[in-house]
Amino acid sequence: LLAHCRLVDVASASNFHSFKLRHFHLDLHLNFAVKRITGWQVLELTPVQPGVQSLILDTHPSLLVHSVDCKVPGASGAPDVVLSLTYRIEPFTDYGSSLNISLPAAVIRPHRAFRVTIRYTTTDGPAIWWLDAELTCGQTRPLVFTQGHSVCNRSFFPCFDTPAVKSTYSATVRVPEGVTVLMSASRSAYSKQDRVFQFSMEYPVPAYLVALVAGDLQHADIGPRSRVWAEPCILTCAVSKLGGNVERWLNVAEGLFGPYVWGRYDIVFLPPSFPIVAMENPCLTFIISSILESQEFLLIDVIHEIAHGWFGNAVTNATWEEMWLSEGLATYAQRRITTEAYGDAFTCLETMFRLDALHRQMRLLGDNNPVSKLQAKFEPGVNPSSLMNLFTYEKGFCFVSYLSQLCGDIERFDSFLRAYIEKFRFSSVIAQDLLDFFLGFFPELKESCVAQREGLEFERWLNGCGPPLCEPDLSAGKALTGPVQHLCDLWGMDAPEPQVISTFDLSSWSTFQTVLFLDRLLDRSPLPQGIKNPFRNFSTFLSS
Repeated sequence: LLAHCRLVDVASASNFHSFKLRHFHLDLHLNFAVKRITGWQVLELTPVQPGVQSLILDTHPSLLVHSVDCKVPGASGAPDVVLSLTYRIEPFTDYGSSLNISLPAAVIRPHRAFRVTIRYTTTDGPAIWWLDAELTCGQTRPLVFTQGHSVCNRSFFPCFDTPAVKSTYSATVRVPEGVTVLMSASRSAYSKQDRVFQFSMEYPVPAYLVALVAGDLQHADIGPRSRVWAEPCILTCAVSKLGGNVERWLNVAEGLFGPYVWGRYDIVFLPPSFPIVAMENPCLTFIISSILESQEFLLIDVIHEIAHGWFGNAVTNATWEEMWLSEGLATYAQRRITTEAYGDAFTCLETMFRLDALHRQMRLLGDNNPVSKLQAKFEPGVNPSSLMNLFTYEKGFCFVSYLSQLCGDIERFDSFLRAYIEKFRFSSVIAQDLLDFFLGFFPELKESCVAQREGLEFERWLNGCGPPLCEPDLSAGKALTGPVQHLCDLWGMDAPEPQVISTFDLSSWSTFQTVLFLDRLLDRSPLPQGIKNPFRNFSTFLSS
C-alpha cells in the first residue's frame, strides 16, 4: 500500500493521488459533418488528502474547455448553488496538457463527495478517428471510433489519464439518424425517437479503456453472451470466420482463470485504418477487419483480447512502465487457452515464430538497449506508446512461464493465477504485488530463495537489458516446426537440391508454418546465388 501511495506516473499531469474518482458521466453529441464532439462531463470525486485546493486533470490542445462549474449545498436547507470555477490550461508534453481547476473551500470537505461539470468540444485529437465514407469498408457512410491506449483519451474527455485510477462511468450519446453507437460498457439502451444511446459501465475501468465507435454497424449473435458488430458488407464473413468459437474460448478461459466478470464479450470489426490490430476494450473488443484474411491470426488475436478480460482489464498495470503486467500475463494466458483448445504443438509453433521475432528485434537494437527491460523507465515527455514492443509481450511471457516452471506444476500455477485475479480484481498493481503474492502462495519457493537464484534473479528479469533469461521448452511443437526447419536447412545449403526441396507439400502447411519458414529463410539472407524456386505456384500459395 505504501508503494502505491508513492506511485508516480510521469505520463500524467493530474493530481490523481488527491482524489477518489467515484464515477463520471459523459453527455455527447456527434457531428459527422464538421467532425466534432460537443457535450459535457460530470465527475464525482472525493478528496482523500488534506489541504487540496485544485483539481488537475489530463487534457489535450485539441480539446476546448468552455466552462467548469460545481454544485454546493445551499445554506440552511436552501437549494444547491452552482458555482462557476476558474481554470487554466497549461502545457505538459507533446501528447497532452493539464487542466487546472481551482476549488473553493465550500467544495473541499474531507471525504465528502462533490461533482464537477466540464463543458467542452473536441475534434481531431489522437484518440478520435473520423473516417469519411470512402475510408470505410462499405464506402457508403462515415464512421468514427476512439482509441485510448496508452495516453490518448485525454483528447476524448478530461480525465485522470493513468492506469492507476479506475472508476465506473456512464454515457449519453446523441447521433444523426441511421448511426449506431457502441461503447465499452456493460449495459446499453437506445431511444429511436430521440436518436439517443445510453451506456453504463458498472465495473471500474481506467480511462484508456473507455471506447466509442459510431457508424453504419449491424450485428449478429454468435453465442449466449457474444455478438459480432460490423459494417453490413463484412458481417457475414466475420460471423462465418468466428462461428461458435468465441463461447468455446471463453469457457476454456473461465476453466483456467475463473469467472469472466464483464458480462458480455462482443467484437466490432473496424476498417483497415484502425491503427492497431486489436484493442481489449471491456465488453467490446475492437479488431481490424483485414485480419479476416487469416483464420489463424484471427484466432490468436481474439483469444489474446479475451485473455485481457482477466489480465489487463480486471487487474491492470498501475503505470505504463510496467506494461508487461498486462501484456506478458495476457500472452501467457492466451497460450494456456490455445494449449487447452488446440494442443501443445499449435501453441509451440505460434510461440516459436513470436520469439524468433523478439530475437530479430534484439539483434537490431543490441543487448544493452533499455527498451528491452520489463520495468522500462522513461523520462517525462516520452510517450508511453513508444514502449509498446515485443519485449512487453514476449519477454514478459517468458518471465511468467519461468514462474510457472518454478512451481513445478502448470495446474498449480493456474490456481495461483485464479487466486491472483480474485485478490486484485478491479485494481491496479505493480510488479511487487504480483511477485509478493506469488511467493506467499508458494511458501516453499520463498523459503528456497528462488527470487535470488543466481542468473535468474527476479530483479534481473525486471531490470536487466537483453533477451529473456530463459525460454520455455517448445519441443512439443516439433511435429509442426520440424518440417519448417528441415526445409530452411535444405534451402540454405551451399548447393541446394531442388528435387529434395520439391517433395515438401506446402499446401498442407498452416499460416504460422509459412510465416516461420519465410522469417527463418530471411534470417539466412543472402541466400545462395542462382537457386530457382522448386515449388509450383509458390507465389500463388503464399498469397492465398
